[in-house]
Amino acid sequence: MFYSAKPVSVLARSLSFALLLSAAAVAQAGEKLKPYVLGSQGAGEVAAKAAEVKTALTDQGFEIAAQYSPYAGTEILVVSNDATKKNAALSDFGGYGVAQRVAVSKADAQVQVSYTNPVWMANAYRMQGDMQDVAGKLKAALGASQAFGSEDGKNADDLREYHYMMMMPYFDDQVELAAYGSYEAAVKAVDAGLSAGKGGTKKVFQIDIPGKKETLFGAAISKGEGADAGIMKIIDTGKLKHAAHLPYDVLVTADGKVYMLHGKFRIAQSFPDLGMGSFMEISGAPDAIEEALSAAVSK
Repeated sequence: MFYSAKPVSVLARSLSFALLLSAAAVAQAGEKLKPYVLGSQGAGEVAAKAAEVKTALTDQGFEIAAQYSPYAGTEILVVSNDATKKNAALSDFGGYGVAQRVAVSKADAQVQVSYTNPVWMANAYRMQGDMQDVAGKLKAALGASQAFGSEDGKNADDLREYHYMMMMPYFDDQVELAAYGSYEAAVKAVDAGLSAGKGGTKKVFQIDIPGKKETLFGAAISKGEGADAGIMKIIDTGKLKHAAHLPYDVLVTADGKVYMLHGKFRIAQSFPDLGMGSFMEISGAPDAIEEALSAAVSK
């Protein structure tokens, strides 16, 4: 019996397509990621550039959740869009990845526009999606001159099990700050505490996850060893600024619990190349951040 060549051709094409998909998946898994992207750098003033950046972001469908200045010469925009919210809703503790940070920073008479790498965050926060679509939108809005923040970079598998070194916390070693009788009560309490400035904090933003009882708050800290300006003065000393590390996160979950990422994880994943000497200079910061946020959200 003779068979037509057509089914063989279809099978061959299907096999080829499957191999291409497999190769793409392997390539993506091996891609070296870095925590930040430099969009642009040049002459100008921070305020004017920040206004341009806001327009560019909204033109690409991003919502501006907040704009604030943690210290002189720096403006930070916190943004989200439908894609970040959808990804956040799919994952346990996915709310940590709903907010992307964009920093406009003055450095050596230049103004840098940089932002958190959504693909790095998606893996570091163990999200289901990789947020490549969000990365594409940020690139379209702000450019993508170069990735930075980790000299050698890390692949997705490494990031999903990231910790700074042995005996240091992982993503799932989160700190429970408070527990309330319901999600609604927790959201109300966190909003009130941060808005009142308890613990030397300040509410920067609030993003609710659609279709899921989960809310991410952003908190600035102005006092003590955990103060934003004090920490960044010590560790953000490179030519390319890591200001998009800020602000810190407070997550409210459906069961009425309030969490933060452990300071030793949260700082380390933003500064993975931080030397032990610099880390020791801010050794009191993780506990101080926890104390400030705990004071802000406690009953």
